Amino acid sequence: MRRTLPRTVGMVLAAVWTVTAPAGAAAAAPGPDYTIELLESFPAATEGGKWFQPRPVAIPTRDGSPLAVMTIQKAIGSDFFTGLSTSRSTDGGTTWSVPQPDPGLGWRVGEGGLDIGVCDITLAWHPPTRKVIGIGHTATYAKTGFAGIEHRRDTVWITHDPATGRWTPWRELTFPATPDDRTFINGVHGQFLVEPDGSLLVPYYFLGPKIADKRWQFSFRGAVARMKFDGDRLEYLTQGNELNLPVPRGLYEKSLTWFAGRYYLTMRNDQRGYVAVSEDGLNYGPIRPWIFDDGSDLGSYNTQQKWVTHSDGLFLVYTRRGANNDHIPRNRAPLFLARVDPEKLHVLRATERIAIPERGADLGNFDATTVGPHETWITTAGGPSFVAVVRWSRPNTLAGRVH
Repeated sequence: MRRTLPRTVGMVLAAVWTVTAPAGAAAAAPGPDYTIELLESFPAATEGGKWFQPRPVAIPTRDGSPLAVMTIQKAIGSDFFTGLSTSRSTDGGTTWSVPQPDPGLGWRVGEGGLDIGVCDITLAWHPPTRKVIGIGHTATYAKTGFAGIEHRRDTVWITHDPATGRWTPWRELTFPATPDDRTFINGVHGQFLVEPDGSLLVPYYFLGPKIADKRWQFSFRGAVARMKFDGDRLEYLTQGNELNLPVPRGLYEKSLTWFAGRYYLTMRNDQRGYVAVSEDGLNYGPIRPWIFDDGSDLGSYNTQQKWVTHSDGLFLVYTRRGANNDHIPRNRAPLFLARVDPEKLHVLRATERIAIPERGADLGNFDATTVGPHETWITTAGGPSFVAVVRWSRPNTLAGRVH
């Protein structure tokens, strides 16, 4: 049941929708049961675009009180975004402060009078330094919108210090130089991992300048890189094998998780989603298309997938065809959550549930964040901004291992 709650000045309260398990799901795939509570974190923006890419992270506090921060921005056209705004919650994500633009996270003037902005930021808590780090990429804008793929793109990072409440301005990451300038275009758009030793495993994609065809006839390549973060600077250290799929636009917008001793990577492609597995976090085995356990194609295409990871089960969040959703661009709603067989690398169809219902808008640019042993949040925006709170029936002992 959904109900609308009153609003207070400076805070946005929630609309609630609780989803319980469908009959037979537990028998089809034994694992942690859960409920989903859908909260409206922000109402639809009244001016200046519509909310896009809400990305939260929970921050452990010394006194145990709940604290979370979020970055969010507005879409003012196709692939055309404002700078980042920030918000915070002190009650476990039920209410959020009104998003405030941060000048250090906004546009900058680039070459030829073009503007450079940042987008696709994903946040994670870094325990050794007690800082939040966010990683994403730049985008180049003309006065009327996205300036095109032929312009340089760089991976960027931002940090947040809970002790001061301040965010650092975005900075560009330096990759090793190559004769062919293969990272002329590079970016991160997805979940990365903070390892127990404090290093980061970050999946990224890249493309050389001679391949950056403005007609979108190109194939992104990529890899998972190990990086060092000291609480201020992010530094590239090394990377694993190159991931390449020689079809239009290749592999990009990757997300990474760790489960039961192995690393799992999900990847976007225009035609379908793909998955691969690694023993060391850097080098990945065969690239396989996402399918259901009955052998049929998952139906997720031209958009991302994200991991929800519990110590007792591995789950995938995705959109797909075949859900009476052909009226939604690229079938990017509703958002589904289902369990994955970590050995056979397929999605168990009987476990599929709707995490965020379809309401006539594209929900494709979403996130999934482990916030504690009892909750995972799935966040997206499609007019209003939503947080789907996944509440586990038993504690997730990986809560300090994955983000």
